[in-house]
Amino acid sequence: MENMAAPDLFEKIVSLCKRRGFIVQSSEIYGGLPATYDYGPLGVELKRNLTTRWWHAMTRRHPNIEGLDAAILMHPTVWKASGHVDAFKDPLIDDKASKMRYRADTLIEDQIARLRKKKKTQKADALAEAYAAAMNAENMCDELYKVIVEHEIKSPDSGSKDWTEVRQFNMMFSTRLGAVDKDATEIYLRPETAQGIFVNFNYVRDVSRQAIPFGIAQMGKAFRNEIVARQFVFRMREFEQMELQYFVKPGTQMEAYEEWKEKRLQWHCDNGVRPERLRFADHVKLAHYADAAVDIEYDFPIGWKEIEGIHSRTDYDLSAHQEHSGKKLEYFDTQTKERFIPYVVETSAGVDRSILMVLCDAYEEEKLENDTRVVLHLHPKLAPYTAAIFPLVKKEGMPEVAHAIEADLREDLNCFYDEKGAVGRRYRRMDEAGTPYCVTIDGQTLEDGTVTVRERDSMNQERVSKDKLLPYLQDQIRAYKPSFSADK
Repeated sequence: MENMAAPDLFEKIVSLCKRRGFIVQSSEIYGGLPATYDYGPLGVELKRNLTTRWWHAMTRRHPNIEGLDAAILMHPTVWKASGHVDAFKDPLIDDKASKMRYRADTLIEDQIARLRKKKKTQKADALAEAYAAAMNAENMCDELYKVIVEHEIKSPDSGSKDWTEVRQFNMMFSTRLGAVDKDATEIYLRPETAQGIFVNFNYVRDVSRQAIPFGIAQMGKAFRNEIVARQFVFRMREFEQMELQYFVKPGTQMEAYEEWKEKRLQWHCDNGVRPERLRFADHVKLAHYADAAVDIEYDFPIGWKEIEGIHSRTDYDLSAHQEHSGKKLEYFDTQTKERFIPYVVETSAGVDRSILMVLCDAYEEEKLENDTRVVLHLHPKLAPYTAAIFPLVKKEGMPEVAHAIEADLREDLNCFYDEKGAVGRRYRRMDEAGTPYCVTIDGQTLEDGTVTVRERDSMNQERVSKDKLLPYLQDQIRAYKPSFSADK
């Protein structure tokens, strides 16, 4: 099946997520809360597997990377020092006809993508050039508005070209700290996890005794008051990040930047994502703190979208916190006797976007001889269930043997037991859930102790001794190579 940039394909994936227990809208029984989602039984296992793989890739494979779990609520001056209070804003524009609100930059980027898809290269290049100039202008909002009007960009909902001016909106959620409202202090829900790392730079360095270069890794929730939050879990108001801040000596940041670009791209490929659907996209306009920045993008059914950013942040963050806190955040190199504020290379991936990516990449409607099966080709180390255990029939002692096998495997693998319905239908349910292996207990099992192991992608079956089932599955997982039908 081709990777069509089609809403119907995206909607099929969203529907599967709800139907199979991956993701559902939050507070659904009350009509739902926009741009917030809950992870169901399969979704939470997929999420845990993905974040565990990230944590191991960072902290287990790199002895110079330490872990951290900073608080969500932080001193309000943190966000003043980081620039979020003054600069964490999106350029938004309203369609007067539909009353819908859009990010101005996203409108233009989507229009460029549409023009390129229609092979209107000259118009796309002209729009891209105007867009780059607008993003780098001091009066960015005014210039973005001019680009939208002059290039006759239409509203995606109404088709109208009757726009308001572009305005900036701060995206931080604020709350009050204190028992008495009039005396309470305004604080913020963190819009990113990075600042928790920067303010703990001295602490982590001291207790871990790490030397430059070293990194601090953190996973956690972040919150942004996204005015325009659509496209399922791609853009949410409450989301989770996987971030690394890698501290280096000034002058060596570009080497580290290039190194982490390649490592992070390879990590996504190692999760079974096809390399041809991933690409680097350099930033049109650098953030005030960066001297280099690139996104890893994935070709979703809704187009190329960012899943991770790699940024060379210079010494902006530590310098800003040193200035506002009055605490030294310098590093002393005992070998060269130099004292300096480290530069930082950041890798920042969205957990929810990464999950959406692996689901989109794994989804297939595979045409068989007599029907079509929906299957998720999830990497076995990501799949919610590694194995499903099926007694062929609910008699003759098969359920008892099946339960005993399930109990043995559960010590090492997450398993699912199912004895309801025809075995073919059970296979199809597990295909939709992304379960890589199905183990069937039948009459021959009772005779010679062997079971049938059915592999999800190829649907090939093999007889294996139940006493050797665990090592067999573990070998299969280690040797797994993603494979898809010829038309995918």
